[in-house]
Amino acid sequence: MHLQESGEMYLETLYILLRTRPAVRSIDIVDYMNLSKPSVSRAVGLLRKGGYITVDDDGHLHLTETGEQVASKIYERHTLLTNFLMALGVDRKTASDDACRMEHIISDKTFDAMKHHAILKGADYVLEEDYDPDIQQEP
Repeated sequence: MHLQESGEMYLETLYILLRTRPAVRSIDIVDYMNLSKPSVSRAVGLLRKGGYITVDDDGHLHLTETGEQVASKIYERHTLLTNFLMALGVDRKTASDDACRMEHIISDKTFDAMKHHAILKGADYVLEEDYDPDIQQEP
């Protein structure tokens, strides 16, 4: 099943939420993405059918191995692109918004070249796995 941009966004959101809390339900995605319950419910059903996520008996969402691979790839792209743009002088909000659009269309070849360039230049943010400018802090 080929994922659309919206499917990638749901997987990335689940990935981010799972990094910040022990369990995630659909309502957490509703709150984080500011979407309607029916929209998230439909997306969860499609992602489940596509083999990207599972839902346990308590309603907790889990990434499958395939889902984890896609989500971590999008997350890495978003993080690197955001920081790359900020290194060019773009403000955090604009950089994050632009990275959110770019992460879905940039080719693997171009992204790998940008990542390689950032590593060669000693960009710390490429190596900081736990840094993400878009993770919402829990109150």
